[in-house]
Amino acid sequence: MKFLFPLGRLLLAFNFIVAFPYHLSHEAVQDAAKQSVPLAGLLVPLSGVLALAGGLSVAIGYKARWGAWALVAFLVPVTLWMHAFWNMSDPNTVFVERVLFLKNLSTLGAALLISQFGAGPVSIDESDRTEPTALQRAKIT
Repeated sequence: MKFLFPLGRLLLAFNFIVAFPYHLSHEAVQDAAKQSVPLAGLLVPLSGVLALAGGLSVAIGYKARWGAWALVAFLVPVTLWMHAFWNMSDPNTVFVERVLFLKNLSTLGAALLISQFGAGPVSIDESDRTEPTALQRAKIT
């Protein structure tokens, strides 16, 4: 069962890691500019670096709480700005953006859980720990 933790972390982080090159593309900057993101040429690549750093941190379980907060910092503005389906009129676009919005909300929930409970077993964070984790304390009480 303890190997479900690294699998879960990897599945959560996978999207952020593989999407990184897109954040460096001209297309990503153009998409953000169309959504009225200010300084899109600067913010889109920076958000990609933030997402990559958070994703790698969570995936390997090193400073995973900080990595999860980085993912939260990435997800909140991206979800509200880039997937604002309530501002769109085309039914197909509204549907796709609503699905992406809801996917980001569930991902945000997972990141918030890791920010509070940590990486769990089979992680660098756990191997360095001498005090009980929040998960271990929850089992004790």
